[in-house]
Amino acid sequence: MSPAADFIHAPSGCRQLSLGCASTKGGFSETDLGSQLATSGKSQLGLLIVNADDWGRDRRNTETILECVLRRTVSSASGMVFMEDSERAAAIARERGIDVGLHINFTTPFSAKNCPTRLADRHNEVAAYLLRCRYACAVFHPWLVPSFEYVVASQLEEFHRLYGAEPQRLDGHHHMHLCANMILGGLLPQWTLVRRNFSFGRGQKSLSNRLYRRFIDGILAQRHSLVDFFFSIAPIEPERLKQISSLARRHVIEVMTHPADPKEYEFVTGGEILHWTKDVAIAPRFAVPRSPRPADRGV
Repeated sequence: MSPAADFIHAPSGCRQLSLGCASTKGGFSETDLGSQLATSGKSQLGLLIVNADDWGRDRRNTETILECVLRRTVSSASGMVFMEDSERAAAIARERGIDVGLHINFTTPFSAKNCPTRLADRHNEVAAYLLRCRYACAVFHPWLVPSFEYVVASQLEEFHRLYGAEPQRLDGHHHMHLCANMILGGLLPQWTLVRRNFSFGRGQKSLSNRLYRRFIDGILAQRHSLVDFFFSIAPIEPERLKQISSLARRHVIEVMTHPADPKEYEFVTGGEILHWTKDVAIAPRFAVPRSPRPADRGV
């Protein structure tokens, strides 16, 4: 999935809310972003995690991500299920010990031959709603609760079948794991590591947009482990990447990449990424301390 695909285009005449937008106009500083640490806890040690999305979507996505894994320029991958290359990708991951989490998919049609017809129909219902308008993902739809539950449960079950274990880490295709039906419906498995909203500083998004993101991250932090900050590797701008690496010296940072995109592929497989990470190494896996469960906290 190319970076441009992270912007779900709404039909004409429908105003967009930009909940999953990766635009980063303007700069950011630790002071600007500091309020977001309230939802994750300030880190004692820094960590730079580079995670590649769309593992298993198709052969091209799997192969480009695998090349990055072998070059040790990505830490982990987010795997899609019920897609044309899901079976092969899972076999590769299990053989090579690749760290893979579940990339929950509500918006791109399942392309695997073994996808049940009922699942495809329910998935189409959910996709039609979420893609209808940018506001849709922020509005809870009570009549689609059974469809959301079924589509999520099916993907969790299929991940377990393919990888031999339940996913310990979850995020979403087009970031739709953060839609209202997922968050308010409590459909993300409790105590798992879940991808937070994009991190933005002052001036990069409206105040209402940043407050909404902080509200959702606050809900997530009550039930899940979160990294301190989350960014897209694109746009690949030297000063911006320098700021991200600087944050990674003191905080746990996740950086998302899509190596199937030519520009990102060139960056993560070439010398540029080595120059970017000369002062802070890329983590070998997506290793983040888990939030303690209530029983562990004495609750």
